[in-house]
Formats: sequence, structure tokens, C-alpha cells
Amino acid sequence: MPETSVTDTLVSFSLEGGLARLTLTRPEAGNSITPELGLALMKASVRCASDSSVRAVLLTGAGKNFCVGGDLKTFKEAGPGVGALIKETTGYLHAACSTLARMDAPLVVAVQGAAAGAGLSLALLGDLVYAAESSKFAMAYTAAGLSPDGGSTFLLPRMVGLRRAQELTLTNRRLSAAEAVEWGIATATVADDVLLAKAEETARTLAAGPTRAYGRARRLLIDSFDTSFEAQMEKEGTAIAAASVEPDAQEGLDAFLNKRVPVYRGTP
Repeated sequence: MPETSVTDTLVSFSLEGGLARLTLTRPEAGNSITPELGLALMKASVRCASDSSVRAVLLTGAGKNFCVGGDLKTFKEAGPGVGALIKETTGYLHAACSTLARMDAPLVVAVQGAAAGAGLSLALLGDLVYAAESSKFAMAYTAAGLSPDGGSTFLLPRMVGLRRAQELTLTNRRLSAAEAVEWGIATATVADDVLLAKAEETARTLAAGPTRAYGRARRLLIDSFDTSFEAQMEKEGTAIAAASVEPDAQEGLDAFLNKRVPVYRGTP
């Protein structure tokens, strides 16, 4: 049985063996994002970042689609209040994205069906992203007369280059799973019927790894685009020195030197 399981009507959370599973649970609406879902995701992400027993996170979406983006029906129904509604939605979403990007636990994302708009933004956050063979990826925002959110204008150009980011953003071209891998958006394509099994297998492997070292590496990578070479090396030196005195590093060094498999227990 899971160590922790929380049933939320919008985002479910479970924790077992160091692996936290976050699942968007609006399948009838393509897991589209409302203020309420954004808030639920923010709370779940904070839990992942603040609980030292969480050593890897698997993000999925229930039903046929990973996430089709913002809930355009809800936005339209807001009438003159749509600006405030969207500002509230992005506030929660962006807090969730920032937390997921900077936590120690690595993030694995499994994408089926559509990853569009904010759904694509969430996929871009993953350290490892597995795409079902039938899945599609699209920015989609300008098709509805909107501009991007969810950190996509930061992450996408860094992953695919400015020219390709411009094409995806302005033309709303849909990428197949294979194209998403080719462009650097996804890690690998997986047969639809084994998508979750493959993503969970990888996430469980990461959950058995050196969590704090993963966290330092994740933050170094995401910060590297805005740091000079010398400043980045200074950050690297500080991070590796801090890591070296922790139990995980001592275990890793001893295991390497004695030619055995390390057993990482996570560093509080």
C-alpha cells in the first residue's frame, strides 16, 4: 500500500518507496487547467519539494490526454473578468512550475494524447519525458489569441533553439512523439500500452539515487543559461564541495572504490 495517498478531485498525490506520483485528474476536460487545478498542483508540488522522503516525482495525466492546456471554456465564460481569472490561474501554475523545476527530486513526465499549451509547458519541466507513440505536442496559445505561459518561452528556446520555438509558437505546428524526441522536447517514444510502466520504472530507479546530488545538478543546469562560464564553475565548485560531505557522496565513493552497488538512503 502507498505510504501516503491523497485523493483530490483535480490532482491526486501518492507516495511509496520514495516515489511521488502526481496525476492531473480532469480527464473529462482533457486535464485542462483552471484556477482550482492550478492551486491543487501548486500544493502538490510544494509537498514534493518540502518532504525529504520524496526522492523522485512522476507527473501524469488521467484519461486520453496528458493536458490540453488552459480551460478555454472557463476563460470564455468569465466574460469581463477573464483577465483576473487567467492571472490567478497563471499565478498558481507558475508557482507549481518553479517549485517542480527547483526541488531536489528529479521529475519524470509521461505524456499520452495531447500536451498542448500549458500541458506542453509542464512536459518541458521534466528531466526525463516519455511520449506515447500516438502523442502530440503543440504550443497552441496563439491559435486562441493568447500568448504563452508556464515558463514555455524560457524553456522551449533553450531546448529547441529560437527559430524552432518561433515556428511552434506562431504557427501552432503539432509535433508527433518522434518529432518531439528529435527536437529535444521529449526523451524517448514509448508504445502507448507501456508508457506508464516505462516512466514509473525510470522514476523508481531515480528514487533510489542520490537525491540531494540530483537537486544540485538540476538547479545548476537550469541556471546555466543565465550565468557566465566562470560564475557557473564557481557554483559547481560550491555545490560539489557541499555534496561531498553528505552521506550519499560518502556511500557513492565507497561503493565505487569497493566495486559494489551503492545504496543511497537520501539525505535529510
